[in-house]
Amino acid sequence: MISTFVSPIGQRSTVHHPQRLTAAAALAAVVATSLTACGTSADADSGDAQGGGTVKVVATTTQVADFVRNIGGDRVTVTQLVKPNASPHEYEPTPAALQAIGEAALLVKNGVGLEDEWLPRTIEASGFDGEPVDTSTGITLRQGEDHETGETADDPHIWHNPLYVKIMSETIEKALIRADPSHKADYQDNFTAYAAKLDALDKGIAGQINSLPADDRKLVTNHDAFGYYIDRYHLTYVGSVIPDFSDQAELSGSQLDSLVERIKKQKVKAVFGETSLPPKTAQAIGRQSGVKVVAGDGSLYGDSLGPKGSAGDTYLKSMEFNTTTIVDALK
Repeated sequence: MISTFVSPIGQRSTVHHPQRLTAAAALAAVVATSLTACGTSADADSGDAQGGGTVKVVATTTQVADFVRNIGGDRVTVTQLVKPNASPHEYEPTPAALQAIGEAALLVKNGVGLEDEWLPRTIEASGFDGEPVDTSTGITLRQGEDHETGETADDPHIWHNPLYVKIMSETIEKALIRADPSHKADYQDNFTAYAAKLDALDKGIAGQINSLPADDRKLVTNHDAFGYYIDRYHLTYVGSVIPDFSDQAELSGSQLDSLVERIKKQKVKAVFGETSLPPKTAQAIGRQSGVKVVAGDGSLYGDSLGPKGSAGDTYLKSMEFNTTTIVDALK
């Protein structure tokens, strides 16, 4: 945790796609599952399966699920699809998860294409007829190069800017009010409280990063996931082990050699691994560059939050942990 925080508390050669799921097979599995159990999936974080009078919400990613819990409080039952420390770029739905989607009033996603490889077919298979909620609505997106096509692509890692999380959370607040207008005041109060924590988080991160000399604010990560963080807090992006918004891409030997040369030339002090990716390549880059590698248990929370009890089991904690880790390594 950041001790000085006021708060309490983002050559691709191959992209591996999950096996395509047919709607007929998925729905048959859901029917079979419903005969034996009425709960949500083992990879879902939820409350009472029947909802207990609460609004049933399915959230795609760990971050979005955390935002829904903060805004919805005890008025929502949240089913989270992507597991902690797992990639949101790929996901294989379980029958029980499909059942939860089919029963949900709201399906809340990150957007900006993050879930496009699996979410449309999952929705179709589930029979979902509730309201889809895209939390990226209203956010100014940063862009980069798609390393497969060479074309410009939008960066989906919008949650790495806490001020954008305020926009995402407000979108969730409005959706919950539409679904459950009788508890409008509860959702408004929860949003106000969470927005204040996000403001404090933003201020604390800025203070910590600003404590570093400008020449030391250089970041090398496992994949290109921290662009919004870099832009918000004025760091320099030197490169990433996987130079792509997706963590499913692969790197050529020449690209790795080029990254090593940039690290040496710009006198970067550390290479940072990510919890949702194996540390092996980042460690190899660090050895070749002669710089420290922050990997393993100390890795950054990039694409996913951590499991319960970890240093990154909520969005607020993950951002504080990331900042402490970055500052300590770059001092």
